[in-house]
Amino acid sequence: MQIHIPTPLRAYTAQKSVVTVEAANVTAALDQLTQAHPELRRHLFGEDGKLRAFVNLYLNDEDVRYLPDREATAVHPGDALSIIPSIAGGAPSVVEAPQAELPELTTDDLQRYSRHLILPEVGIEGQRKLKAARVLCVGTGGLGAPLALYLAAAGVGTLGLVDFDTVDVSNLQRQIIHSTPDVGLLKVDSAANKLHALNPALNIVKHNTMLTSANALEIFRDYDIIADGTDNFQTRYLVNDACVLLNKPNAYGSIFRFEGQCSVFATKEGPCYRCLYPEPPPPGLVPSCAEGGVLGILPGLVGVLQATEVIKLILGVGEPLIGRLLLVDALTTKFRELKLRKSPDCPVCGPNPTVTELIDYNQFCGVAGAQESVTETVAKQGAALPQQNGVTQIPVTELKRRRDAGENPFVLDVREPWEYQIANIGGHLIPQGELATRLAEVPKDKLIVVQCKSGGRSQKAAELLQAQGYQVENLAGGITGWANEIDPKVAKY
Repeated sequence: MQIHIPTPLRAYTAQKSVVTVEAANVTAALDQLTQAHPELRRHLFGEDGKLRAFVNLYLNDEDVRYLPDREATAVHPGDALSIIPSIAGGAPSVVEAPQAELPELTTDDLQRYSRHLILPEVGIEGQRKLKAARVLCVGTGGLGAPLALYLAAAGVGTLGLVDFDTVDVSNLQRQIIHSTPDVGLLKVDSAANKLHALNPALNIVKHNTMLTSANALEIFRDYDIIADGTDNFQTRYLVNDACVLLNKPNAYGSIFRFEGQCSVFATKEGPCYRCLYPEPPPPGLVPSCAEGGVLGILPGLVGVLQATEVIKLILGVGEPLIGRLLLVDALTTKFRELKLRKSPDCPVCGPNPTVTELIDYNQFCGVAGAQESVTETVAKQGAALPQQNGVTQIPVTELKRRRDAGENPFVLDVREPWEYQIANIGGHLIPQGELATRLAEVPKDKLIVVQCKSGGRSQKAAELLQAQGYQVENLAGGITGWANEIDPKVAKY
């Protein structure tokens, strides 16, 4: 049988996307997989030997959790076992207003949406539903850009935009709603300009703010559908929980490198995101697009799928992705569909919910909230260096001081080779996924400063080294911090 390895875990299978094993059942298949690739075990299983909550297994297209024998289910040649870690029938219309209360179409509307009006599934009534609909796009980046553009073009009457970021030149490879003259502008302003140029009648509501537990319910309350284009787990769980609490459908999409996911969560009859992923992965296991990269075209593909789901929900036509997870692999141009079930144990949408209000999602996901930089912390505390999980965090200014003083600690760069080619500060390159098998290259008689792009992967590597008895520190901010604070000639990517 074949075991399909998702992109985030391929660093531990020598970049193999498929591993072939011969086994009697699911447990034996996983045992063979982790015996052949030992570093993978700690990412799939906890210390108690049980499969981690943020990892789902699908045998062919069935969730193993709901099979009668679960991991003891027999497997056969030709079966496919898919590891699906978290990375983000017909249905009634969500626009519930009586037909008499729907907005009338203007002469311009009739001309603009003529290709919709001749579709029996849309027609005049459907276009009026679109005009009455209020959709919130959480994020105006890679996913939010095509999503917002197509919803605006389709005639959705009100679009809300939530984003607190500004346009950076590195966004332009995929965030097609922004352009070169927009660099430095607020993303909500840049996006609103393009959307109004496309459809002057569109009502745009700009929320130039970070979405938090304090404001999410207030913002979401005025919309019919929430479209999740977020790029971190804290906000993804926040969006999910707020949608469940307010009974708002969640058109979900997520992307990583060449892979994407799409579904519709938080409807009355379907599962929510927590039914699929009860717990988030540990910080650093799944890199962000900024660390792991993404094919620029991929968010366009997934964002358009999200827009399609939103329009079907508004019109009440077709088969929305409720209870289904669509997987997209751009490298092979393959789409796979997995069945999702509403979990009776879900803490949010289950029959006995334990999460009845929004929580601290930074704490839930095990990440620090908005903090001052390590450089600022050290400046305030004098010589005291902060720690994270027992690993000392040093600012880039401290590494520069040591190098200037001739101390020259051993700098270990745990990025990928192609990242090293873009920019480096002279560190010894061992990719994070290879570190456990290349420890002999790391001297034990020197202080090791571990470095990556921004500090996430290097933190995980530093924890591994510390457990092996190395004296180790993590370079907070990584090579990006070095470019910002020490040497602007170092390329940022």
